[in-house]
Amino acid sequence: MTFTKSADLPVGLDEAYALVTQPERLRRWQTVAATVDLRVGGEYRWTVTPGHRAAGTFKEIEPGKRVVFGWGWEDGDLAPDASTVTITLEPTDSGTRVTLTHEDLTLEEAAAHAEGWTHFLDRLEKLATTGDAGPDEWAWAPDPIDPLIAAEASLAVLQPILRGLTAEDRPKQTPCEDFDCHGLAEHLMGSLASLGEMAGVTVTRPEAGSLEDKVSVMAAQVITAWLAYDEDMAVGGHLPSSMAQAIISLELLLHGWDLAEASGQQMRVSDELVAYVTELVTPIIVAGRDRGSFKPEVAVSGSGSALDRLAAFAGRTRIEQAA
Repeated sequence: MTFTKSADLPVGLDEAYALVTQPERLRRWQTVAATVDLRVGGEYRWTVTPGHRAAGTFKEIEPGKRVVFGWGWEDGDLAPDASTVTITLEPTDSGTRVTLTHEDLTLEEAAAHAEGWTHFLDRLEKLATTGDAGPDEWAWAPDPIDPLIAAEASLAVLQPILRGLTAEDRPKQTPCEDFDCHGLAEHLMGSLASLGEMAGVTVTRPEAGSLEDKVSVMAAQVITAWLAYDEDMAVGGHLPSSMAQAIISLELLLHGWDLAEASGQQMRVSDELVAYVTELVTPIIVAGRDRGSFKPEVAVSGSGSALDRLAAFAGRTRIEQAA
């Protein structure tokens, strides 16, 4: 069976083409992470929602006009390249019409993908119209969840905060007392590099691009490395791999909270995700407190969010409380 749907975007052909092909743009409406080798025969791999990864090969490319690629899932019955997606772009009086056609599907697959493509094309229209597709409820509270799915969900929560940082925010003090925003961003990328090394890979930091792009690319490399790691093998001979994986979410969520506090942004995250991560990282914070890595727990007001309470448990004080 075949599914077809169009979206009318108030942007030109070049911007519309970028929105459907460039990883930085894709992360704004469809993916948590994306690698794209945009050439005939090149491969792509998209973490569409936490724990669900699409992959395939580009078959035809007409820049600014048309892209054809194989489609399937790494974790589903529809294998990578088992179906075909064609995206065409046509100029209109008000911008660009993007038409997506998904072929070679069974009746059941067509129904499932129709729901998915409708959801994401609606988000694409919202992004092109307003500049912000907003948080994706499909990534909000993953179920099922494990430490690496939680890490992907935490990355999705962090990305809007990184996009919202400005040059004026760089010198602002964060609740993490040793760092201003710029220093904390550098620290976070260093932590991601170390987490990759723990899984046996060298994480490559992009030389160019925005902070959101650099952190997203590095975090995706770390998560991919841990997906391939033998879960029965302790890290360094003593640290359970699940605990090492939990540190990824701790770094992304806690430092995202730090940056949001410093820059006056609101970090939008589900209580379900925070509750899961809190359970994972409590032993890490307790052990780290004994070593001086975390300060003693501080009080938080009754109106504080679940993430505020996690930050307080880690010894963080909100900027408005500290003022």
